[in-house]
Amino acid sequence: MEDLKKSIKMPLFGNTFSPKKTPPRKSASLSSLHTLDRSTREIELGLEYGPPMMNIGGQSWKFEEGQWITESGGNASGRELQRLKKKNVQLEEENNLLKLKIEILLDMLTETTVEYHLMEKEVEDIKTQHRRKK
Repeated sequence: MEDLKKSIKMPLFGNTFSPKKTPPRKSASLSSLHTLDRSTREIELGLEYGPPMMNIGGQSWKFEEGQWITESGGNASGRELQRLKKKNVQLEEENNLLKLKIEILLDMLTETTVEYHLMEKEVEDIKTQHRRKK
């Protein structure tokens, strides 16, 4: 029976796997803009490219300083909102730092007060001992 199994080879369940080699990718750009000279590119794309802009749902968005900013109807309210959010984060960080400084100062004041009271007690003890010796 084993001789029969060895003699019959099923190509579907063979031990070797050899995938087809994929052809190399083209490294050239698919855009033909790089072949155009400067004057043609300026005509096609305009003189100033400016920041990227898009309209979504009737609201225009502009990419400035690494963030998308809304410009609804030409109002600067979106830009102002972004500026205020940034300022708010900055003020919260400053507030946290000041709270930490106050806590440290209160700890220092407590320590100094305790040391003062201990020294005051030592002075009173020394005065009391001195009075007893007389």
